[in-house]
Amino acid sequence: MKFLITGVAGFLGSALANRFAREGHTVRGIDDLSAGSPETLSREVYLERGDVNDRPKLWTLLQDVDCVYHLAARVVVPESVLYPREYNQVNVGGTVALMEAMRDVGIRRVVFISSGAVYGNQDKQPVAEDAVPNPRSPYAVSKLAAEYYVRTIGKLWGIETVCLRVFNAYGPGQRIPPVNAPVIPNFLRQSMLNGTLVLHGQGGQTRDYVYVDDVVNAMMAAATAPDVDNCIINVGSGHDTGVRELAQLAVQVTGSAPEILVNARSDGGPDRMCADISLAREKLGFQPTTSLEVGLRLTLEHDPKLKPMLVK
Repeated sequence: MKFLITGVAGFLGSALANRFAREGHTVRGIDDLSAGSPETLSREVYLERGDVNDRPKLWTLLQDVDCVYHLAARVVVPESVLYPREYNQVNVGGTVALMEAMRDVGIRRVVFISSGAVYGNQDKQPVAEDAVPNPRSPYAVSKLAAEYYVRTIGKLWGIETVCLRVFNAYGPGQRIPPVNAPVIPNFLRQSMLNGTLVLHGQGGQTRDYVYVDDVVNAMMAAATAPDVDNCIINVGSGHDTGVRELAQLAVQVTGSAPEILVNARSDGGPDRMCADISLAREKLGFQPTTSLEVGLRLTLEHDPKLKPMLVK
């Protein structure tokens, strides 16, 4: 098959593209490289540097494509609070531009990578797809709005749409920016440096951490699965883990002795997040196989940023 992946040089985009390429598929990608790196991509993946709002470039890339994966987005929640207009422009405007281009070219199916963040606080856990969204950040709002655009334009123009709400994905290759770093690579790096792990609130808030290979399995299945048009599907591990427990696991797998500090101020996120993955099992044959402890060890062993620390 022939695929176009937006945000192809990012964490999930590159993992998906490289897997497809290894299996003999043709993969084209577009990325503005604001957060991704071309070095993460296999030589078999064609990368076009560009903006997802560039419709003429999209028309060219979409020719003869069987399925599109839309991952291009700005994804830092605290940053979205400061720059909501920019997040709307990229995450919502870019999605609309892509859907228009797909309509013009005649693409059959698009898989949109959304986020479990759209749920916000939910009383019922694990949270299922029929829960009423309660977004708590401009980032989450932008993902929810993009879902509506994808599904609405898809219905109007006969494009099959699948929205995957991915929870807290992690694994080798995840960026560790100087500020607002994702919790797992940050905890692993700080542990290996015998630095400081900061737990906000009391560290009791939970998240559903899902290993990158499991996420890629779900994404790949969405390209050809039958009876998924207009579906919203959770992708997670089906288990949630407290931040304090995560810190203890990071210490355990690294064999280090970082300092663990508690910041009484909460980070403002939901108290608990756990994905109900029943629909993913039914529609995609999805079954996550990597436990959190195993996933942390694999991240340490295979992440090029963390591996040198492990050798030392």
